[in-house]
Amino acid sequence: MTDDVETKELGLAKKEIEENKKNEKEKVEETVTMPPWEQHSAVISMPRFDYNAPSSLMDYSHSGFFITCSIKTSNAKKRKICSGEVGSGNGAESKRTNDGSGESTREATPSSPKMDVIEEKGILSLVKLTRSGLLLFTFPRSCSPDTVDIVSKIFESLGSGNLKPLVWCHRIFPIQATCLLKDEDLRTVVSKLVQDFVGREQNKFEKPLKFAVGYNRRGVDETEMKNKKTDPKYTDLLALLDRNKCFSVVAGVVKEIVADAVVDLKSPELGVFIEVLPVSGIPNGSLVVAVSVLPHNLFTSKPKLCVKALTADTKTANGEN
Repeated sequence: MTDDVETKELGLAKKEIEENKKNEKEKVEETVTMPPWEQHSAVISMPRFDYNAPSSLMDYSHSGFFITCSIKTSNAKKRKICSGEVGSGNGAESKRTNDGSGESTREATPSSPKMDVIEEKGILSLVKLTRSGLLLFTFPRSCSPDTVDIVSKIFESLGSGNLKPLVWCHRIFPIQATCLLKDEDLRTVVSKLVQDFVGREQNKFEKPLKFAVGYNRRGVDETEMKNKKTDPKYTDLLALLDRNKCFSVVAGVVKEIVADAVVDLKSPELGVFIEVLPVSGIPNGSLVVAVSVLPHNLFTSKPKLCVKALTADTKTANGEN
């Protein structure tokens, strides 16, 4: 009788071990075949998209990162996600001021200790875009870390060998501020960022100050915008979508701040970058742009003006650098 019991227990134990091995094998196989986002979701506690982003970007300035990568947004496999989406309550509400900074206007709502820690660290939200091969992460409105310094440290770590080459990210554009693509808004944001940049003690420039303007409109449907040319309400938007007009506006702001500044596309000391963000859900007739003023060590001017690549192979999934 005792032998039968022991035999049965050994059989159950063996079966349990085999099932555990099978489960572990399935997990390994799943990780290998999972697309990049699914692999990251196992260790990153972040909802799929922040669906409040369109309205927030329309009303407030955000900092963050705009990344070109090989990750497709239309993954067929369903991934596990955190319960709930990132709402509009990431810290205190803030309204955009004339200088693009945030100002607290709402009392913080009660939250769990875990959420308090997440908000204190400034968790990034993933914003849904209309194009593949691009990722947009934004910080809460109440959090504005030095994104340029963060990207600079990434390059330093890659250069020293402390950080392994990134597999999926090709370029990381550090967003210092966002605004609507409107003449007044763009002037205000560019003016503040240029003043901050040239005012830093570590930025010593030779005279005259050499600068360049980078403008990327990959988020614009050219055909759709052509159809709006006859509508008066799109006049301001269409004007700034013209590269020459946008360059003129930005260059004019830089020269107002630094009188002897000159455009130099060969060896600029600073670059003012404007990136149209293809955010899903933005109302017709409006466009949001990301703006940054970068030091020369974070961008290249040959063969074209763009943020430096993190990897040697800069081809993205949609064929753009």
